[in-house]
Amino acid sequence: MSKAAQQVLDSIFAFPPNRETLGGTAYLIVGNPWNILVDCPAWTPENQSFIASHGPVQWLAITHRQGIGAHISQMQQTLACQIAIQEQEAYLLPNLPVTAFQDRLSLSDDSYLLWTPGHSPGSACCYDRRSRVLFTGRHLLPNLQGQPTPLRTAKTFHWPRQIRSLEKLQTSFTSETLQFICPGANTGFLRGRRVIDHAYQAICNLQPDRLRWVEIHDG
Repeated sequence: MSKAAQQVLDSIFAFPPNRETLGGTAYLIVGNPWNILVDCPAWTPENQSFIASHGPVQWLAITHRQGIGAHISQMQQTLACQIAIQEQEAYLLPNLPVTAFQDRLSLSDDSYLLWTPGHSPGSACCYDRRSRVLFTGRHLLPNLQGQPTPLRTAKTFHWPRQIRSLEKLQTSFTSETLQFICPGANTGFLRGRRVIDHAYQAICNLQPDRLRWVEIHDG
């Protein structure tokens, strides 16, 4: 039996890790004033029913190329939603109508995508102002201690850019505007907590010269 999506905050639900996206975690933001999917959940009957039960989806926001599921075409057609993706990775969806952006794209009055390259050329984070949550995709992931960090791997596109993107987040938010991080993988390292709390302080504690080569464990 498939696992069900889990509520992580009042208006945010996390889907089970998706094998099609290498164990990635997708999220649903509800009532903003419409719903937003962050990356692709597994396109199972259970997930389809869950999404439908929460009302229409206006946007499917892709945070990085690995967030694209194999059934994204069926997903877009069924939900009749718009797909938002950073312009450097829009070519990966040649037969789908997409909204490509350069640095920032507003999804609603309370949500936007912010380009944070490094993990991949078009890596982006999605911010929800109402919940003070940053969805970091694979730009920042929990380490073994459950703290957010950029993880340098053999597939990292450009490590210095990823560090500059971290610094961009440190200057773009404050402790008042950023409270939680919902990561796009490594959610098992949160040990049931589902979100990373005190998020702004956690990313400000990161010192680029101490970040090193580590291995991503998906799921």
